Amino acid sequence: MTKEIKVAEMFAGVGGFRLGLDGYDNPEHKEFHLDSAGPFKTIWANQWEPMGSPTKQFAWRCYESRFGAGSCINEDITRVLDEVEAGKREIPDFDMLVGGFPCQDYSVARTLSQADGIEGKKGVLWWQIRRMLQLKHPKYVLLENVDRLLKSPASQRGRDFAIILSCLSALGYSVEWRVINAADYGMPQKRRRTYIYAQASAGKWNLKSRIFDSGVMRRAFPIVAGDELSTEEKDISSDLVEVSENFGVGDKTSFFQNAGAMQDGHVVTSKVTPDFEGHRTTLREILVPDKEVPESYYIDSGSIAQWTYLKGAKHEERVTSKGFKYNYSEGAMGFPDDLDKPSRTILTSEGGSGPSRMKHVVMAQNGSLRRLVPDELDQLQMFPKGWTNDGMSDGHRAFCMGNALVVGIPHRIGKIIAEDISKETKR
Repeated sequence: MTKEIKVAEMFAGVGGFRLGLDGYDNPEHKEFHLDSAGPFKTIWANQWEPMGSPTKQFAWRCYESRFGAGSCINEDITRVLDEVEAGKREIPDFDMLVGGFPCQDYSVARTLSQADGIEGKKGVLWWQIRRMLQLKHPKYVLLENVDRLLKSPASQRGRDFAIILSCLSALGYSVEWRVINAADYGMPQKRRRTYIYAQASAGKWNLKSRIFDSGVMRRAFPIVAGDELSTEEKDISSDLVEVSENFGVGDKTSFFQNAGAMQDGHVVTSKVTPDFEGHRTTLREILVPDKEVPESYYIDSGSIAQWTYLKGAKHEERVTSKGFKYNYSEGAMGFPDDLDKPSRTILTSEGGSGPSRMKHVVMAQNGSLRRLVPDELDQLQMFPKGWTNDGMSDGHRAFCMGNALVVGIPHRIGKIIAEDISKETKR
């Protein structure tokens, strides 16, 4: 029997990682069924929206309504870990930590006199991931972040990601990463995100092989052969203060490309090209029938002109609040959105009826223009249709999906991780 892989989920949202890894098999909600990626079982989760107002905890309520009461802790993760360190609370042991954490400024605030020596900026959630890894030291880690993580901040290109790699290396992890656009692999949305896989006590890695042949990311998401020529190498310091203050200073572009691997502080990175020949899901395929679209989602003729202006190209003079004039320009967007391609990236601002440049507008079957309904947003993230339909408002449903990940990505990564663990268990 394959060993159960116990998972802890930080910044859980409405459960994207859990769905992708554990799948979903609830007899009371057969319409939500999803296959698991392997013998994963999420045993602990945390979701909390600052500043802690009960009205803002709608993602947590959705998580609990789908996975059961008590399945997710709705408390500030900083306080939770404070109590664990003080011996006032316990987190069960687990094999794998997962989470989609915010992209913030990860710079080190100051050095401390203690042996550990580092404190990150207050409120930056990467440091809570680091604390969790220090406390529990799971064998495997899978994290998600925006693609700009690899090149931020503008003043020190790549510094933030270098800090993360330095932290993981100091804790004994070997690391792979890939920037994955879900649409490149047949999924219904153009959504580029950085995925980080880390493994403790991994044994000796051939870093180039991990990128181009044997790695978890390479096997989950195939790439075109021949990209080895763009490979670059560098050592990342174990001194977090040094990395924070000096990495990327003077660089116009980031050292980190869209794929890479690290072991013992040595990094190999390369630009790779996706390779996919299967079915490519389009926006048209996830649209619900007109009869399921509330009247409020149709765009009235009186606002068409404003929608057209916002979506169109602009070259115009504008004035700041202080009276300074400047020239503003931006390119045109498709209006309505092309139904025969994957959707554009959905954002937290999809909710609300007012005209907007970034909201999706589609041609309904009846020829009218309309916005996307929440059931469609669920499916663009590869959640089951109606997953967030648990009593929250349409605006909150849109917010949750704008913050979520494409479930199919951790599912594919999880299948490869499970295969590797199964092979290790049989040795």
